Amino acid sequence: MNRILKTTAIAAAVMSVATVAQAREQVRIVGSSTVYPFASYVAEEFGATTEYPTPVIESTGTGGGMRLFCNGVGDDTPDITNASRNMKPAEFERCTENGVTDITEAFIGYDGIVFAQSATNEAMNLTREQLFLSLAAKVPVDGELVDNPYTQWSDIDPSLPEREIAVYGPPTTSGTRDAFEELVMEAVSEDMPAYGGEAYTNIRSDGAFIDAGENDNLIVQRLAENTDAFGIFGYSFLEENRDTLIGSSIDGVPPTPEAIGSGEYPVSRSLFFYIKNQHADDVPAMYAYAKMFMSEKMIGDMGYLKPLGLIPAPQEVREEARQEVHNHEPIELADLK
Repeated sequence: MNRILKTTAIAAAVMSVATVAQAREQVRIVGSSTVYPFASYVAEEFGATTEYPTPVIESTGTGGGMRLFCNGVGDDTPDITNASRNMKPAEFERCTENGVTDITEAFIGYDGIVFAQSATNEAMNLTREQLFLSLAAKVPVDGELVDNPYTQWSDIDPSLPEREIAVYGPPTTSGTRDAFEELVMEAVSEDMPAYGGEAYTNIRSDGAFIDAGENDNLIVQRLAENTDAFGIFGYSFLEENRDTLIGSSIDGVPPTPEAIGSGEYPVSRSLFFYIKNQHADDVPAMYAYAKMFMSEKMIGDMGYLKPLGLIPAPQEVREEARQEVHNHEPIELADLK
């Protein structure tokens, strides 16, 4: 090989190595659409104030993020996945089967699932049972389970408005959907004799519930277009759109930061992100990003994420969660059951 070609080849190789190294400096994050606004804020701050590039974040939904995260270890898999619920035992087992064996759970705070509508309407006070009856595929009528016959809210309770039941909500891959099914569908159906004490989470598919995808901003847009409809999404999106949307009280409790943080609001949940510790050596920015996310300036009582809708946990809970991340404590299957 002549000197010019050899020099060119060496330069190309150096550029290739530099490109790979640069790519691995960029943290790759997937997961929950609810956590996405908070993670995006931290990512922008991280890119602006550190030597590392801004992380890349995809809003895939909690379930979709878990699948990508648990695909294995390596450049083609995410470093972090956001979640609006705990990792499920089955997801942990899938991670383990694919070689993802060292995972740290980072608890960042609380969120409420809101049942919102256009602010052109009067606020509604709904019970979880009324919500269940509006969305369940089969409901009890005269002691028998039948296909949901309710087409208007007043069909469920005469005190509710004569408005068509139309609800834009998240898909099955969403942690918001999982939490709604657990906190509303399961909680109500287990106390209804018609379901034999079993949890019933089947959502009707006759058009009353509209799968609106993982982008909660699209639900917000659709509520502006269809002022008779309702939407199911995280509290942060209600907070960002107070000028156009109002949330419904659930079991007499309005969705406020105080009620969500205390657990009084019955559809409250915890938010997380999960760290693939096996990527630490190849992605040096990963722990630096996690440290910033868990800092008081982000998740504290006066943190930057609070105005975006994150409900801070009590100080001692935040400190415990921060130490678990700092120490890279791995979760075990028993922690998730």
